[in-house]
Amino acid sequence: MTTSDPAPGRGRTVIVVIDGFGIGAMPDAGALRPGDIRADTCGHVLDHAREAFGRPLRLPALGALGLGLVHPHADLARSTRLPVAAGRAALGYPGADTFAGHQTMMGADFSRVTVARLAEHLDEVTAALRAAGHHVALLDGRPLLLVDECVLVHDNLEADPGINWNTSARLDDVDFDGILAVARTVRAVAPVARVIAVGGHADGPLSGFVRDGDAGTVGLDTPASGFYRNGGLQVQHLGAPLDHTRQLPEVAARAGIPVTLVGKAADILACEAAVRRPAVPTADVLDHTLEAVRAPGDALVVANVQESDLAGHQQDPGRYARILEQVDVGLAALIALLDRPGDRLVVTGDHGNDPTIGHAYHTREYVPVLVHRPGARGVELLPDASSLADVGATAAAALGLDPAALANGTRIPEREAS
Repeated sequence: MTTSDPAPGRGRTVIVVIDGFGIGAMPDAGALRPGDIRADTCGHVLDHAREAFGRPLRLPALGALGLGLVHPHADLARSTRLPVAAGRAALGYPGADTFAGHQTMMGADFSRVTVARLAEHLDEVTAALRAAGHHVALLDGRPLLLVDECVLVHDNLEADPGINWNTSARLDDVDFDGILAVARTVRAVAPVARVIAVGGHADGPLSGFVRDGDAGTVGLDTPASGFYRNGGLQVQHLGAPLDHTRQLPEVAARAGIPVTLVGKAADILACEAAVRRPAVPTADVLDHTLEAVRAPGDALVVANVQESDLAGHQQDPGRYARILEQVDVGLAALIALLDRPGDRLVVTGDHGNDPTIGHAYHTREYVPVLVHRPGARGVELLPDASSLADVGATAAAALGLDPAALANGTRIPEREAS
């Protein structure tokens, strides 16, 4: 950011998180899976698109925002005339996880996440559920629990092993409040970053979609179940205790700045005053974001594009590429709308999810930090941020807020203009 940031309560700041959009492996990326040291979500999707589509991926807005400056590639522009600041950020939390990523980005200190398989805590989870009046049994003798003959408590297979647990059920069998009640009981004794309550419409009994994951985990293969395809999905993320009053949405709301949370951000970020627009389809996420920006007055908008992450889990680089092109069109529209001095568009990620790496897990990668700054002069190259928390602190400064009001993070300084 520049030193000419707006006064408190002035301008619109929009943070667009392209879920799972990494730009190259962090030095410790191979600690869990050695092959992940080769992860490069952005580069590998670009390479695949040229081969599969017979043309370069069309990403003019991301190019104009400086993506090619922080991730040089033959198919990305190496210069821009937009007033942008471009850099990259390390994650600032262990593993690679959407919840931890977003909480960190909003200013939480998530550096001490406990990693644990459900198998290591079956006794205490079972005892808590039975004390709450539930019937609990192992499913087919495996280390996951069947509660009230309809709700599965299991390891989350989409994040790194042991980061999260899920409680999942078909909405045909139990309403979401019932699933959430089980999740809250599990959350009370769980040592992991989050317990995710998931309800949806599956292609068959959930027991048919249970599989082994890495490192001894066992859980529901949620994408394979049909939950994401069949409509009616309901999700609530119950995170480890955090001081949400010292995260960016709450700090902005207390300063009188309207806050809108879009897409998965509406599910996982806390702010009682926020307008929430949950959505999974990318078109809906972009529409909700544009609608919030068109509203008069100041604004903080945090939007998550989830379908990129889903394409990574599905190991489908072609779908990932098409989602990126769709996002790029939306970013072009946002650039056109955010045209006043003091406005900011921040495009970043929460982790990587390389669809070519050979597994369906997140990858531990740096993420881009691309900032459009109407009224600023030239292009600025930002130093590497040590944590996603620095992105939140930088956004706070853009809104005229004190970054020290957040529990974690330091404003990313200017380094060099070109």
